[in-house]
Amino acid sequence: MNDGIKCSAVILVALLLTTLPLQSDAQDSGKREVLTSGMNHVGLTVSNLDKSAAFFTETLDWREVGGYEDYPSKFVTDGEIFLTLWQATHPEKAIAFDRKNNVGLHHLALTVKSREALDVLYERFLEVDGVVIEFSPEPNGGGPTIHMMIREPSGNRLEFAWNPPRD
Repeated sequence: MNDGIKCSAVILVALLLTTLPLQSDAQDSGKREVLTSGMNHVGLTVSNLDKSAAFFTETLDWREVGGYEDYPSKFVTDGEIFLTLWQATHPEKAIAFDRKNNVGLHHLALTVKSREALDVLYERFLEVDGVVIEFSPEPNGGGPTIHMMIREPSGNRLEFAWNPPRD
């Protein structure tokens, strides 16, 4: 099975699971109730804090909303998701993440509002120093989702996906 089909299967399962009524099932079956209610934030270690923060704020038009100087970090948000970007202490000694052999965040997937927005982002990424485009917008497996994968300037993998409206 190729990576695109595997990714499509994972997305389909995730979409199906997010529509299941977990709390009522737990109450009906005597199981414990789910005590979490969504994602609070994601923390990413970066090799170049300023360059990675600029990627989010200047390329993606997110807002910087804080950070710490003594533990170098910057907080960025698109209004829906909140990321903490942490500066690696010794970036020159950092080992690049290998998604097939290291434990850790495989990639962060972000939803885009339209197919046109996905194309606009692709064109922007072509112009940003340090961005590596793994693949341009393409159907995820057999579709209908269209996605692309990049590495931001510090090497973190980001997926951008557009899910067309379902009839």
